[in-house]
Amino acid sequence: MAADAAVAAVFNPVRTATTFEETVDRLGTAIRLGILAPGSRLPSERELAEQLAISRSTLRQAITALVESGHLTSLRGRTGGTFVVPEPPLAEGSPGPLPDGWHEVLDVRIAIEVGVVTVAAERIDDEALQIMRDAVDRMRAAREFEEYRRADVRFHIAIAQATGVARLAELATEVQAQVTELIAHIAHPPQVLRHSNADHVRLIEALARHDATRAARVLRRHLDGTEHILSGLMPGGPLPE
Repeated sequence: MAADAAVAAVFNPVRTATTFEETVDRLGTAIRLGILAPGSRLPSERELAEQLAISRSTLRQAITALVESGHLTSLRGRTGGTFVVPEPPLAEGSPGPLPDGWHEVLDVRIAIEVGVVTVAAERIDDEALQIMRDAVDRMRAAREFEEYRRADVRFHIAIAQATGVARLAELATEVQAQVTELIAHIAHPPQVLRHSNADHVRLIEALARHDATRAARVLRRHLDGTEHILSGLMPGGPLPE
């Protein structure tokens, strides 16, 4: 009975703004904890999208990310469907679970970067925006995660540099170094990277309009998405609350 209740909780509606990331988090955590047993079959796309109260497009993106990370497999034919793999991977990158205090690193990042982007929205110029656009193009073209991550770091530091405050650029750089250490513990499915880079495009659009409110909202959603991805794909992580 308890196991049935746990499985049912996995498929409760997703209600946050970060639907893609929370879906990856929800399903990835359930797979890691064995709530969705190895070899078990997920409900059909239509049924699962209805249960989670998300669009089928968003569900496909999340499923694709979990297939790319080795947690799920999709089979065609009359007996096909989406299944939990027999032995889900822990993660690529650094072995073992995330270090204690990883949530604190993300909280510090939120405090610094959301504050930074509101100042940058007032002061950003065409040169800084072009640096960010170039970084987006490099992330889109990256074939290895290291290439993607270098451009990602450049993107976020460019926002801080656009404030004209050297100390903010230093703090942003420190935070990016800490975040890089965290994300080395998880897999990096291409679908997750594409979704993240789409946030970058939306952030550039808000900054180009000098819309601080919109920029802060987009960035906060982006950072919340990172936390969901870490929770969903990290090895040996905490039980969901």
